[in-house]
Amino acid sequence: MEVFYIKQELLINEQIKEKEVQVIDENEQRLGILSLQEALEIAEERKLDLAMVAPGAKPPVCKLMNYGKYKFNQAKKEKEAKKNQKTFDVKEIRVTPNIEEHDFGFKAKNARKFLNDGDKVKITVRFRGRELNYVKIGESILNKFIEDLSDIAIVEKKPLLEGKNMFIILAKK
Repeated sequence: MEVFYIKQELLINEQIKEKEVQVIDENEQRLGILSLQEALEIAEERKLDLAMVAPGAKPPVCKLMNYGKYKFNQAKKEKEAKKNQKTFDVKEIRVTPNIEEHDFGFKAKNARKFLNDGDKVKITVRFRGRELNYVKIGESILNKFIEDLSDIAIVEKKPLLEGKNMFIILAKK
């Protein structure tokens, strides 16, 4: 069973405190400017709610509608919009400063595949022990990745050293 949480955003029926309101019926026809009491009577007659849709207007605009159905449709639209959102993962590729040419090519090919699938790629160079003295080598490897993937990727985060790791984040152009 699915539960929809409805947050109330429109003033309805007795919550409206204005003396006069512009009224629009359920078929989008203007009924004109009426007193609040008249508008509420019409709404009750038609078994609908009077909802204030434009409180900033002079006089405020109210619409006759089935408020429960309106809120249900709003929740349904929100859920549909959420379902259609594109989510992406950040795939990580780890290398060391002394990576061989074949390994580099293999990792670059994987990064290209991840980018084409719509994911972001985080390329991390891990320094161990004395390798930390050769940060420039790690930076050159990351720059080589940037150069190699420049046709399909843009650099979202420049090479950054954090502790014993240096990384970049690439996203599809």
